[in-house]
Amino acid sequence: MTQQKFLTDLEIAESAEIRPIQTIAQKLSIPEDDLELYGKYKAKLPLTLIDESKVAASRLILVTAITPTPAGEGKTTVSIGLADGLTKIGKKTAVVLREPSLGPVFGIKGGAAGGGYSQVIPMVDINLHFTGDFSAIEKANNLLSALVDNNLQSKTRNLNIDPRTITWKRVMDMNDRALRHIVIGLGGTANGIPREDGFNITPASEVMAILCMSRDFEDLKKRLGNIFIGYSYDKKPVFARDLNAQGAMAILLKDAIKPNLVQTLEGTPAILHGGPFANIAQGTNTIIATKTGMSLADYVVTEAGFGADLGAEKFMDIKCPAAGIGPSIIVLVATLRALRHHGGAKRGDTTNPDFTSSKRDLKTLKNI
Repeated sequence: MTQQKFLTDLEIAESAEIRPIQTIAQKLSIPEDDLELYGKYKAKLPLTLIDESKVAASRLILVTAITPTPAGEGKTTVSIGLADGLTKIGKKTAVVLREPSLGPVFGIKGGAAGGGYSQVIPMVDINLHFTGDFSAIEKANNLLSALVDNNLQSKTRNLNIDPRTITWKRVMDMNDRALRHIVIGLGGTANGIPREDGFNITPASEVMAILCMSRDFEDLKKRLGNIFIGYSYDKKPVFARDLNAQGAMAILLKDAIKPNLVQTLEGTPAILHGGPFANIAQGTNTIIATKTGMSLADYVVTEAGFGADLGAEKFMDIKCPAAGIGPSIIVLVATLRALRHHGGAKRGDTTNPDFTSSKRDLKTLKNI
């Protein structure tokens, strides 16, 4: 008997029919003149599409999960599949998700564009550089770092910052442990003041969190100015606005603040924007993207990172109050693998049938 060969996610994505982005925009009644094209299959959307009256009438569906195993449990896949299902039965639907980070893409989790026949496409573009949002966030973050170090040795506008108290780090969108804790400013007076520093991954940047919480460009600029840097030698807090950094940082994000329109394999409109980690920040896409989706579709499917006790809680307690929105219903993903894991099965055994551990965890869920 010949063993059936299953196609990989990449093979499925590359063999799929991909529609011009103008066709996808028509499903949400977006005028073609409002599309800022990034090739044939990606576009940015203007913030002017947000209509608060339509937001209030739209139904928001949140997809979350019981605490997942390290590889994740398929919230994105379920979100995309649910959106496709609603579209199939004639509902005007959009799925609104985060953008993937290169760290997880090249790490254990792989891509974050869904899987199997429940994907957003063009999958390779989305998982790599997409429309450059992560790069812009990285540049804005590191501009502030450069301004901080320049001020340490400035003779005219010196803010008297104590280098030992600086909490602001540089970022890059890659897992590189060797750069987590470093010493900078070596090489003489021309190269700055030696001090300890380090790199975070881009989704962990406060700039990422700020972009996702901002309501518009002016709100973005104000929030950037409120970034805490460290203390002066006389114990006074120093903020990005003290360096007059917020304007330059915001202008670097002038395109990144606009949400991105793509599509699912079945042609459902998908809006991808922002990518903060849930263990560090709020773990959900931007307020702007969610409200754009709710302004354009009757049903909007979105997700919150990690488990319900982390991502969904932050979604409900941080994003929803700030945005003035709330889900109409919550979908909880509970896979057998995760049930086995939390029922006591060892990590390597979670893919093997184990009724005892699954039953143990189901009993725990029932008692919550």
